Amino acid sequence: MCGIAGQIGRNEEIVTGMMPVYEKMQNALRRRGPDQRGITIEGGAALIHTRLAVIDIENGLQPMEIRRGEDRYILTYNGELYNTDELRGELRALGHEFKTRSDTEVLGRAYAEWGAACVPKFNGIFAFAVWDTARRHLFLARDRIGVKPLFYALRSKADSGDTLIFASELKALLCHPEVKPEIDRGGIAELLFIGPGRTPGCGVFKGVEELEPAHCALFTPRNDGRSSFRKWAYWSLTDRDNNDTFEQAAEKTRFLVTDAIERQLVSDVPICTFLSGGLDSSIISSVADRYLTAKGERLQTFTVSYRDNDKHFRAGKFQPNSDDEFVHYMNEHLNAEHHRVTLDTEELADALYEAVLARDLPGMADVDSSLLLFCREIKKHATVALSGECADEIFGGYPWYRDPEVRAREGFPWAQSTRWRKTFLRDEYEIDAEEYIASRYRATVEASHVLPDADAENRRTREMVNLNFKWFMQTLLDRKDRMSMYSGLEVRVPFCDWRIAEYLYTVPWAFKDRNNTEKGLLRAAMGDFLPEPVRNRKKSPYPKTHNPAYLNEVTKRLNAALDDDSPLLQIVKREALDTLLSRTDNTPWYGQLMTAPQTVAYFLQTDYWLREYNVSVVL
Repeated sequence: MCGIAGQIGRNEEIVTGMMPVYEKMQNALRRRGPDQRGITIEGGAALIHTRLAVIDIENGLQPMEIRRGEDRYILTYNGELYNTDELRGELRALGHEFKTRSDTEVLGRAYAEWGAACVPKFNGIFAFAVWDTARRHLFLARDRIGVKPLFYALRSKADSGDTLIFASELKALLCHPEVKPEIDRGGIAELLFIGPGRTPGCGVFKGVEELEPAHCALFTPRNDGRSSFRKWAYWSLTDRDNNDTFEQAAEKTRFLVTDAIERQLVSDVPICTFLSGGLDSSIISSVADRYLTAKGERLQTFTVSYRDNDKHFRAGKFQPNSDDEFVHYMNEHLNAEHHRVTLDTEELADALYEAVLARDLPGMADVDSSLLLFCREIKKHATVALSGECADEIFGGYPWYRDPEVRAREGFPWAQSTRWRKTFLRDEYEIDAEEYIASRYRATVEASHVLPDADAENRRTREMVNLNFKWFMQTLLDRKDRMSMYSGLEVRVPFCDWRIAEYLYTVPWAFKDRNNTEKGLLRAAMGDFLPEPVRNRKKSPYPKTHNPAYLNEVTKRLNAALDDDSPLLQIVKREALDTLLSRTDNTPWYGQLMTAPQTVAYFLQTDYWLREYNVSVVL
């Protein structure tokens, strides 16, 4: 993967003398692309790139220039295309000649041939920008699911006109003098009422937005001050009649899942899989193992654990068992070389700060920091990894899909603590927390596409899929992208193949809940890839520490921060934090992943973020 950034203005004066700024933006993205760097400045456009080389290491340099007749296009691209070979063949038939094996050139030539219409042809994860030198406009696009990020800021000045600044990560945008580290009431509401999630399209910082998944945009700067910025969706989850039997649905699911995994095993560098012993990572590891073994290669698998978790783990409703037993079953089943990474309490707390630097925002506390440390260890052995994110959203694996009472409840099912969250907000901001959440919930539900003759159960489960797709899943994808790319590790997510999402959206809920079992369709479709105990294992979330020493450690650190003139107290009531730190309330902050220890750590991260990014509150 890579990092991209740039600036587009109405004329050369916009970018003249800005090279030190562009180099600073590029340097901010160095962890995303440690192998190669490039900057191209032409006319009123500056395009910036940092590269993590995975395919055609010698020839995929960027920004890349593509010529088609008299037209010239300059491309900066972050991502992977999994249908590169098919697209290359189609483009060759149309007269294109290729100089490299890289998917970068394929994507660039696809844009040169089809313009914006190329994007729906792509199967992959991507965010890219193309500067059309003849027509003087910038085209932006992001993958359907939102695996790869893309932020932007539009600015306007009387003397220089409109300009667009964009980047893969917020930290690169903030290197530009036109983008200030400021938050207003909206940013405060995002931190306290939505965080660690974000409203789709929101960049939290004032005047910063994110291009939403499955969207394109076109920016055309003009000398007359009438610049235009237009964005549009090119894909969405759409309900359709589905008359497949269960057996037909299982067969199609098996093909789509297997094909997605095998497509994503293509790499010129070492590749591996995450393995928790859960259904999703085990399916990916098993398919990958068979595929690589047939090629005479050996898969590497990686598991994360925590020191003394065996002493402190207590089975519960949302985490009925630990991973160790099931990882053992998979190790017996696979031909893979397995690695176990064990994290300790102190390093987990220390990494909370680096996790903020990776995400540029307070995040999922130790759920983030543990992944960051895990990816750092994996990077010592491999450059590309496959992970099981998004199967739960698509196949209905979360508890809130299957509990009729929770499913019927209004509001985001993973964030039912708005009233409690509001107690932290200082009175002077006067933000209606309930309406802030409810309006976003209603808008997402109303935008869910459902056939008019769908029964109540299927209507509601499709709404739930869309809610998870637009919100909860995006938080997890943010986490996976930022924590992995911080160590220059590319993580691919096969269940995010848009073909799987598109087909499964139309499948009846009864198929997904086959035999009253979570992800029943996926188990039936892929069950023979797994040993029986793993095939029948109940869902267990991403593992986190159960050591009480962790809560003690983050409590100590937050208390120290509060006593050190904490900027957190600009937006949060001290008495509410004192109540939290007294451990009298264990209300979940964000689903089953964030309870008391993670909530304390979230506020510790917020304090660090306000300090480190020198964030100002502007009203």
